Amino acid sequence: MRSSTLFQRINMHPRAAHVRLGAPPVSGPVHREPGDVRCVPPRDSVVEFAAYIEGKAVRAPGITEAVRLVREHNAVRAAAAEDGDAYVWVGLHEPAAPEVEWLAEVFGLHPLAVEDAIKAHQRPKVERYGDSLFVVLKTVAFLDHDELTASSEIIATGEIMVFVGPDFVVTVRHGEHCPLAGVRRRLESKPKLLARGPSGVLHAIADHVVDRYLSVADLMQAELEEVEAAVFADVSSRDIGRIYQLKREMIEMKRAVTPLQTPLGALPQRRMIPAEMREYFRDVVDHLSRVCEQVESSNELCNSILQAALARSNALANEDMRKISAWVAIISVPTMIAGIYGMNFTHMPALSAVWGYPLILGVMLIICTFLYRGFRRNSWL
Repeated sequence: MRSSTLFQRINMHPRAAHVRLGAPPVSGPVHREPGDVRCVPPRDSVVEFAAYIEGKAVRAPGITEAVRLVREHNAVRAAAAEDGDAYVWVGLHEPAAPEVEWLAEVFGLHPLAVEDAIKAHQRPKVERYGDSLFVVLKTVAFLDHDELTASSEIIATGEIMVFVGPDFVVTVRHGEHCPLAGVRRRLESKPKLLARGPSGVLHAIADHVVDRYLSVADLMQAELEEVEAAVFADVSSRDIGRIYQLKREMIEMKRAVTPLQTPLGALPQRRMIPAEMREYFRDVVDHLSRVCEQVESSNELCNSILQAALARSNALANEDMRKISAWVAIISVPTMIAGIYGMNFTHMPALSAVWGYPLILGVMLIICTFLYRGFRRNSWL
């Protein structure tokens, strides 16, 4: 009853007295002296934030106010010997270092995790810092091109860093693809999903990322099948370049997907994950295993296609060389005879005979015909 009353009071008075959390509220002005590099509240990098209390989204004027509402609610629940069910979810896109450091002061984030979130370009991993988790997920996207060139990228990668604590979730996204707005909308439309807490948000994000893996893997598989069908039809240096390009992009995707399998597989065994959420994470791990198998098989198929294309290209080159050699052998006969009779000696066979000229032409034709038939019988022509 007390928590319901507090929930109504929070909705009716979102601008209640400010509770200091180690940093100024986002909604208030930030005064900075020249040369002052202290941490500042995130502004342009904030995609969205909200407090989630009893499975419902509560909008607040600033991040600090949202945190205060959540901690007031959880304090009331703790006084009633109940577990807190409120948390804050802050979403950032490519924030600056002072902005992430400000959030580190508000939520008590570990400096090493903050450094990784700022620098990005991290391997997929799951690390525990005290009572919070730091999860790094690689994101992938399939880039469609009207015309592929040697420098075209087919697979684009990014990162999502997730800080998960007892009453907060902070997501830091690097890259333009794989936005999380759809995940937030889906969770907000289903209070039961929101009521799962921060671990439920982490599951939704991981599931969203792995589902993108599946779609990109399927698109790459379709691209490989198209190239495979064209290998034995007509192989050129351009086709081999396209296959090599696909091979390079498959390696890029493998680097993004495969390292996540071990840390994500160990996530359900961590004590911070509630027992009721572990089955959901195991389902994500199963999907990831399928993606890894598909990526590995596609990579092997790409190797086979590349080897087949090279062998086919060499075979075509050998066929061309045989044809050229056969025609050279045929043309060499009249060239040799014409060269001999072009030496202009006084005494040469049939030089002064009336039938000498057609005789020599006939001999040339007969020999060339026999050579042509012989090469055709041996499939050189």
